Amino acid sequence: MRIRAAVLEQTGGPLNVEELELAEPRPGEVLVRLHASGVCHSDQNAIDGTAATRCPAVLGHEGAGVVEAVGGGVGRVAPGDHVALSWAPSCGQCPECLRDLPQLCSTAWPAMGRGGLLDGTTRLSRDGEPVYHYSFISSFADAAVLPERSCVRIPDDVPFDVAGLVGCAVTTGVGAVWRTAGVRPGDRVAVFGCGGVGLSAVLAAAAGGAEPVLVVDVNPQKLETAERFGATGGVVWAGTPEETAAAVVDASGGGVDYAIEATGRPDAMLAAFLSTRARGAAVLIGIPAEDAVLPLPALSIPRLERRVLGSLYGSSRPERDFVTILDLYRRGVLPLDRLISHRLPLDEVERGFELLRSGEALRVVLELA
Repeated sequence: MRIRAAVLEQTGGPLNVEELELAEPRPGEVLVRLHASGVCHSDQNAIDGTAATRCPAVLGHEGAGVVEAVGGGVGRVAPGDHVALSWAPSCGQCPECLRDLPQLCSTAWPAMGRGGLLDGTTRLSRDGEPVYHYSFISSFADAAVLPERSCVRIPDDVPFDVAGLVGCAVTTGVGAVWRTAGVRPGDRVAVFGCGGVGLSAVLAAAAGGAEPVLVVDVNPQKLETAERFGATGGVVWAGTPEETAAAVVDASGGGVDYAIEATGRPDAMLAAFLSTRARGAAVLIGIPAEDAVLPLPALSIPRLERRVLGSLYGSSRPERDFVTILDLYRRGVLPLDRLISHRLPLDEVERGFELLRSGEALRVVLELA
């Protein structure tokens, strides 16, 4: 079938919307008619080369839509189902999956890097030449073929734009707080970075009864915005990790139990670590450059039992956590629709990234149908 998609020809290049060929789903795969896709900083990492990506590629990994067709052996979803899309289609059989770490699946990750689906091949082409997938999803298009395990069935009354964000930013932020950290009522929390992931973490911390919930950002306006999501106070980046951490320690009454870092900047990671009190943990969500190094004051790790916790995809199980998060959205506990500041058509995808890079947007959603 012919589809319209935004194609990244090469690292550092523009996204061009054009027609491509999309092959039918093979066994274990699903064809989804996409309705919405979030514009995520991870896509920007692919564009600027922070994360190596095989090109030409169709980016996008925060998608939601309706199942249109299924390949052989598919039993989780059926045509007509509404689905949110997960870029972590765990195999269920590798050592990591058997350790209940599906987000670290050793089958899915190598396949993702090759730019294909789970079998390493692509369903996208142009004039007979392959075009590669991004994170198995490639949601900057009006349709996609992807693994069955990437499809999580959702209630029909959930808006597609909200469901798409749950596919990455929301689950990453909420999961970091609830799954990786295990924040409990009364815990002190600070969130570094007030983008879509950081604000999702703020929502989760506030909903979970954390007190205080502080936010840290270089932009004072974003601190004010975060108050609408449950933040109880804010700290403007003070120029150095040490000065910023000191301000957080002071504002929290002696340091936080969990510092959620959502920027990927090593200086912010260090500030998060230094913001914690005894037995506190820095929870690192943001993706740094491949050669980045994080220096830590080693003595405070054993002496104060300070910890560093990595958090990939919020340590989530999409088939469980997407449903839980969306149920809480429907009940008004997690007002996820507040994250969406701009809605654009696919043809304005470049404008979406301009808004992302400028910091003007909270979250941009492409409306695809």
